[in-house]
Amino acid sequence: MKRTSKEDYLRCIYFLYERSKNSNNNDAGIKSVDLSKELNVTKPSVSEMIKKLSSKGYVEAKPYSNIFLTKKGFNEAKKVMHNHRVIEVFLKNVLKYEINKPHKKSKIHEEAHKLEHAFSEESIKRLDSFLKDPKKSPYGKEIPHDNSIRNKRRN
Repeated sequence: MKRTSKEDYLRCIYFLYERSKNSNNNDAGIKSVDLSKELNVTKPSVSEMIKKLSSKGYVEAKPYSNIFLTKKGFNEAKKVMHNHRVIEVFLKNVLKYEINKPHKKSKIHEEAHKLEHAFSEESIKRLDSFLKDPKKSPYGKEIPHDNSIRNKRRN
């Protein structure tokens, strides 16, 4: 059984918010079925993690309703996504990994996913500086910083 961490869920929710923002449907929240598909986990696993994230103040979700990031959850999700995308830039630009499509199956994405959990905040700050504060991932996605991605979220 695949173990999916809090950070994985938050990054995925953030990703789904980005996608909904691009379709102009950014106030509807995230469906648990979409999380299940994106993370390749069961619906009961999603339900269990959403309860945990809700109890810690990261999301707001009632049973059988959409999931919304709280301000705390949004800030944490943005940080995790930032780290992931900065590492992707490092892997492509410095280590010369090839960009493969689709993104979700690419070596850059897989390696960044492993490394995002291992890098300290100090290391990410240094990496950001070394890469001259990149604004876009190798896949053209915005690297979130303090003032990026304005989605509706619950407080």
